[in-house]
Amino acid sequence: MTTDKTLFILSSFCIFVGIVFSLSLPVFTNIFFGYSELHFFVRQFGVGMISILIMWLLSQLDPDKFLTYIGFTIFLSCLFLMGIMHYLPESLVTSAGGAKRWIRLPGFSFAPVEFFKIGFVYFLAWSFARKLDAKKKSLKEEIKLILPYVAVFILVIYLIAIMQNDLGQVVVLALTLAVMAFFAGTSLRLFMLAIIASVIVFSIAIFTSEHRILRIKVWWGTIQNMVLSFLPQNIADVLRVDNAPEPYQISHSLNAINHGGIFGEGVGSGLFKLGFLSEVHTDFVLSGISEEIGFIGLSIITVSIFLIVYRIFKISNRSKNRVYYLFSLGIGLLIVFSFLMNSYGITSLTPIKGIAVPFISYGGSSLLALSVGIGMVLMVSKKANL
Repeated sequence: MTTDKTLFILSSFCIFVGIVFSLSLPVFTNIFFGYSELHFFVRQFGVGMISILIMWLLSQLDPDKFLTYIGFTIFLSCLFLMGIMHYLPESLVTSAGGAKRWIRLPGFSFAPVEFFKIGFVYFLAWSFARKLDAKKKSLKEEIKLILPYVAVFILVIYLIAIMQNDLGQVVVLALTLAVMAFFAGTSLRLFMLAIIASVIVFSIAIFTSEHRILRIKVWWGTIQNMVLSFLPQNIADVLRVDNAPEPYQISHSLNAINHGGIFGEGVGSGLFKLGFLSEVHTDFVLSGISEEIGFIGLSIITVSIFLIVYRIFKISNRSKNRVYYLFSLGIGLLIVFSFLMNSYGITSLTPIKGIAVPFISYGGSSLLALSVGIGMVLMVSKKANL
């Protein structure tokens, strides 16, 4: 059996795209903070090369011997780190918005949550393969089976959404859990019940947090005129939010995309990265890329991402081992949901969640974690009938 070389090549290509734009996009950030013009590029290049090496090294291993060990090591160690990091001194952790999200190590920092997502998917795949099947059960029996996972996920919500103030990652994991459970053998009625319960929980999480309410208002202020134009006047008057915060970031994001047109302004020639779009190399990287290489360039990147997902789903579908099948499915879902949440956010279709674009956004933790996930799928591909 051979490794899926197409998946490896596509993933490496997307990593190189991220490296190129880590040089082009953070121009204003370098000037503002007094960094070298190569500050972000050198770091992303180094992490990118390590990530490609990790994918290749993991692809050489036998999944029957190593997949369980790697999966549980990542899951348990990152769960432990997320549990203790909030009690570590400021000298060992880096905060964002008052929440401790990164652990400082000599020379670099890393976010345990990025690696935890990979471990969590493996834990679900391993457990679902043993506990769930397609045999017909009553709703009560299904709920009993799924309750332990609900308990684990409540802990995940506490550690990520509450302690790290990062609801976006929880949304990605919740969607992944629900779809994996459905493909593991739960019924459609339980799946729909889980979706309804999730909507209720996330609504509570949003409306009990001032900054999340503000994000919703900013998002609604962007799209309300278009949406309300389709509704009767009396309903539109009730739903309209007056004096909504000015959605500067979304406006600049949409203008950057529009300015890029079909062919773009050329790599390095974007204007909106010059102080108009903050986080243009991370959260709004697709907007900055769209301005510089246009609709055609962005389409090539989008097609590449979805070809990666297609190859992962193909590996999943061709795997006879249920753990391999569910794990590959879960990694593909993580990539799909992360990409869609970011792209929908920067175009105002949904509120911005601060989710990194897989392979493309600047950031060592997200890229290294994803390379581990892809490497494990490549490992599995040797056992799939491709």
